Amino acid sequence: MDTLSRTWLTEKHIDFEYKRYLLLAYLQSVNDNFREHRLYPFLSDLIGHYRDLLQLREGKKNLYENFPSAIKSADMETFSIAYEKIIQDDELMKEIESIIDFSIPQMEQHLRIGKKIYDLLEEHLKFFPIGIVPLQTDCGYLFLRDGKRSDTKVFEYQISIFESANERYRGIHTRFISAFEKSISNTYESIKTELLQENRTLPNPATYAIETDMLLPLEETFLPLAKRTLIKYISQVN
Repeated sequence: MDTLSRTWLTEKHIDFEYKRYLLLAYLQSVNDNFREHRLYPFLSDLIGHYRDLLQLREGKKNLYENFPSAIKSADMETFSIAYEKIIQDDELMKEIESIIDFSIPQMEQHLRIGKKIYDLLEEHLKFFPIGIVPLQTDCGYLFLRDGKRSDTKVFEYQISIFESANERYRGIHTRFISAFEKSISNTYESIKTELLQENRTLPNPATYAIETDMLLPLEETFLPLAKRTLIKYISQVN
C-alpha cells in the first residue's frame, strides 16, 4: 500500500481498528521504501498526512473551546455559576479523535526515520561548481554522478521565484539532457564545453556537479536531494 488518500480519516468506515489497519499498512510501505533509500514522494506525502492530522486536532480543539456555553447550575450562596459546553462529542467524533491520537505518534516515528535517512544521504553529497560561476545562476546545468559510476547524468535547470503574502520561496524545474561518460579525457569541463557548443541560448550557464559515493535511486532520491541542495546553495549566495 504505497499511498494513502488525503481523506482516509473520514472516508468509508470510521472505525478505529479499520483505520489502524490502513495506517499501519501504509506506514509499512513507507518504511520499506525508506530502507531502499527511496525518499520521494514518500517522505513529502507522509509530512502532508501528518500536518493534516495536526490541523484537524487543533481545529477540533478551537471549535470546542470557542463554542458557546450554557448555564449548568448556579450557587446563590457563593454567587458562582457553572457552565457546560453546548456541543458534546458524539460517538463518531470520539472515534475520529481516537484515530487521530493513535496516528500522530505513529507518523512522528516514521518521520524521524525518514529525516535520519535524509540527513545521512545529504552528508554523502559532494557539491561544487564547474568552471566560472556567472552572476546569473537561476538557470544552467546540473551534473549528477553516484556510486563512483563513470556516467554523468546532465540536467538543465531553471529556478523560479514565487511570492505569497507572507513568504518568498524558490521552485526548480529540471529537464534531462543526456548521460555522458566521465573519464580522464572527458572531464566535467569538457562536458560543459560540449553543452555550450550544442546550446547557444545559454552562452555562459551556471554549472554545478553533485556526486555521492552511494548508489541512489535517481527519481526517488538523488535528483530531489540534488535539487534541494542546489536551491539551498543559490539562496545562500544570492
